[in-house]
Amino acid sequence: MTIDNNNILNSILESLSRIDYIHPEDIPNIELYMDQVTTFMDEQLSSTKRYPEDKILTKTMINNYAKNNLLPPPVKKKYSKEHVLFLIFIYYFKNILSIKDIESLLKPMAELYFEQGGYKESELDLTEIYKEICGMCKGQISSLQESISDAWERAEKNFPNVSKEEKERLQQFSFICNLSFDVYVKKLLIEKLIDQMQAKEDTNK
Repeated sequence: MTIDNNNILNSILESLSRIDYIHPEDIPNIELYMDQVTTFMDEQLSSTKRYPEDKILTKTMINNYAKNNLLPPPVKKKYSKEHVLFLIFIYYFKNILSIKDIESLLKPMAELYFEQGGYKESELDLTEIYKEICGMCKGQISSLQESISDAWERAEKNFPNVSKEEKERLQQFSFICNLSFDVYVKKLLIEKLIDQMQAKEDTNK
């Protein structure tokens, strides 16, 4: 592909290297009102916005999450650190999973690990669980960079017998299709795992 397209790849790889997560120590240990929660999330996750006007979380979103059992209800209109951790998980899940699937994932987590309101059934701390999962995910960045570079190189080998302009367009389209297929397959796997988890929960009940 052209130098411009290679610059695009380099930009993608550099942006991956800058990916980070909200560190638990940055989350306030005091209970927050709704406006404070939305402000905190917007400040911490602003780099994930596609467009400046995009909203990270709104009051309506948070109320709907509680209504649909994705998020334990606030206590006296205040949200704990655990609520914020749940909202971070929801923020990332909602880009690929349905509300029902997110509920299937998070409801058992709330029953086992959500301390506020008497939910907690385990000695494990939700903050430590979050920290370990985020560390695991961040550790995948270098392998993701390699995978994306490989997909780019494979796309470069496609359509060698067309004009330069058409070749560049088709190669970039091939690259996007390759990435999309990867997301599609992983989404199918996630949904299958959630279905199995839900079936097991139903059997136990």
